[in-house]
Amino acid sequence: MSTELVLLALLMFAVTYPSRALGLLTPGFERLPRVALDYLQLVGPAVLAALAVVNAVVVVRAERPMLNVGIEALGVVACLAITAWRKNLLLGLLVAVVIVAVVRAAGIAPPPG
Repeated sequence: MSTELVLLALLMFAVTYPSRALGLLTPGFERLPRVALDYLQLVGPAVLAALAVVNAVVVVRAERPMLNVGIEALGVVACLAITAWRKNLLLGLLVAVVIVAVVRAAGIAPPPG
């Protein structure tokens, strides 16, 4: 691992922590309108979904980004479906990882690239 990635992780923590700690630091946060609370609860999964799609479905070939609709896309869709159905992001991520790992271990779908 390069030190640049560690610095990037620390920078991301410093930038995102205040928004994540808002609920702990603000008295009366639970008295916000229901719409605001629903929105704030969905920000994290929305960002995670955007990162997953970009990192799992978009591949770079010949210096051009291209969509790769393969097992990774199925994993992202499965994660979103499980998370929406069970309201459990960890379970959705585990299902997605298991789907992709099993299919790759079976040799059905090689990694993109």
